[in-house]
Amino acid sequence: MVHETVVLVPARNEEVGVFTSLESLSKQTRRPDLIVVVVNNSTDRTEDYALQFAEDESTPPTVVLNFPDNPHKKAGALNYGLNWLRQAVGGRLNGRVGHILVMDADTELHSRFIERARNVISSDPEIGGVSAACFGRTDLWRSPWQRFLLGMQIIEYGRAANSRFRKDVHTMSGAGSFYRAEALQGLIDWRGEVFWEDHRNLVEDYETTLALKESGWKVTANQLCIAYTDLMPTLRELVQQRERWSRGTVDALRRRGWTKFTWHSIITMILGLFGFSYIFIWGARQLLAAAQYSLNTHPLLWALLAFWIIYPALRVRTLGWKAMLVEALLIPELVYTVVRAYWLVSSILKSYVTRVSAWK
Repeated sequence: MVHETVVLVPARNEEVGVFTSLESLSKQTRRPDLIVVVVNNSTDRTEDYALQFAEDESTPPTVVLNFPDNPHKKAGALNYGLNWLRQAVGGRLNGRVGHILVMDADTELHSRFIERARNVISSDPEIGGVSAACFGRTDLWRSPWQRFLLGMQIIEYGRAANSRFRKDVHTMSGAGSFYRAEALQGLIDWRGEVFWEDHRNLVEDYETTLALKESGWKVTANQLCIAYTDLMPTLRELVQQRERWSRGTVDALRRRGWTKFTWHSIITMILGLFGFSYIFIWGARQLLAAAQYSLNTHPLLWALLAFWIIYPALRVRTLGWKAMLVEALLIPELVYTVVRAYWLVSSILKSYVTRVSAWK
């Protein structure tokens, strides 16, 4: 029996969202042949809700695996599911499985995600993976500050989704990544596992993206393969999440060094640091100058101010007029930029001066 599309869903303490995530798979225009849920070190009712979904005869065939003592975080859960799948189909993925979709248990996929991803991956035999375009999903704010924080994340996700490289993306998204099974089997043959099992691996999706490129596969993203993911409701949770992502990226870049697959990420990070310096030093001085002297006598200041208003607004025009207005006001984005600068700088410093803390 050949499975055209198998979905792997690692889930740790996701009782709130796992049922919604699985339901989005059931509503696909091209439904998966099999769903494998790996309950990973959970202490809540995640397994109960997954089993409830699996027992419904109207849903796609679903297997729920419990991995209670997983020492290798999400990477370990994904490898556990892949090993189970390999045994179920006779030992190797290629020839028995066409595609493998990996999605987070706090993610909801667009109803045509699988259909569109299959079309993209079938367009080029060298494509090993198609990444989702991620958008924020929430309206659960309880204060003006929380509404600001969530709103800026929605804008951030939307801006990133609209500007991602289509032929050589930085990283496959953990929220939704559609792989050619042959490519994943190639990684297993090459290094014994798909996702690197090491406590230092904080970003298994980025490390796997680099491994795919290094083994000769292309990866891409598509703006129509949409995944809706939860956002961080508090500043503390947001900084913790982004520090882990950024720290993991810096760690991976330091381990590999300057290569044809890492140079773009390194340059982007360096330019980001220069950009923050410009905003906080030269940009602030120019704004102060504009406030002290009449703009009528400084046309360049008028042009600079117009650029700062118009360009950010145009970058988020697909998100609607409210997002454009927020970006045009400048101050909300400036406040959020301070937060972004903090987690980027702190991540780089921690990568060099502290060890990675174990997490599951």
